[in-house]
Amino acid sequence: MNIRFEGAGVTYGARVALHPLTLELTESRIGIIGLNGSGKTTFARLVNGLTKPTAGSVCVNGRYTADEKAVLTDVGFIFQSPQNQIILPIVRDDIAFGLKSRGFSKAEIEARVESVLQRFSATHLADRRAHELSGGELQIAALCSVLATGPEILILDEPTNQLDLRNRGLVQNLIDSLPESAIVVTHDLDLVATYPRVLVFHEARLVADEPAAAAIRRYREIVG
Repeated sequence: MNIRFEGAGVTYGARVALHPLTLELTESRIGIIGLNGSGKTTFARLVNGLTKPTAGSVCVNGRYTADEKAVLTDVGFIFQSPQNQIILPIVRDDIAFGLKSRGFSKAEIEARVESVLQRFSATHLADRRAHELSGGELQIAALCSVLATGPEILILDEPTNQLDLRNRGLVQNLIDSLPESAIVVTHDLDLVATYPRVLVFHEARLVADEPAAAAIRRYREIVG
């Protein structure tokens, strides 16, 4: 993974969503923490082109996010409410949908669907309806749909939000086991407590860029 922010920032009229910053990300696990409205989600959305910089540029694995389609092949995004990105009612069909839109053959789609379901021990979810799934199962279904397309980098926005203790542990173990690089946006400090690099955002600025222990200490100073 190689992500470069080159003086990249975002403004909406007079409002600054993220002050310009320059940095490079290469670690396989990166945490993003900060209060609501601090700029952390804007930062994450810049990585995969969902948000375009109004100043500077962002480059992911040698591709600038101005070419959103190219970047999306490298970066998958799991939204804070995974049910909002599951389009079709049946889990198996939803996983296949993303592959069809990328032009895979029928045989390749079937193979990829089965492979990703087996990878997450989720074959029992294949024919379930999304609205019947628990919070943890929804996260697994969303992971399957995104990872079936083969991104190198995965961004997860509040992946343990509103999960009970059992499902939180399940999702954390899944994230920890991913061979893909992961950028995790979260208020759940335990989720990123072992990460080699954690970014802290406050009032639309990057205020700390440290290993987990130091970054979390800085965040706690901010929240008081």
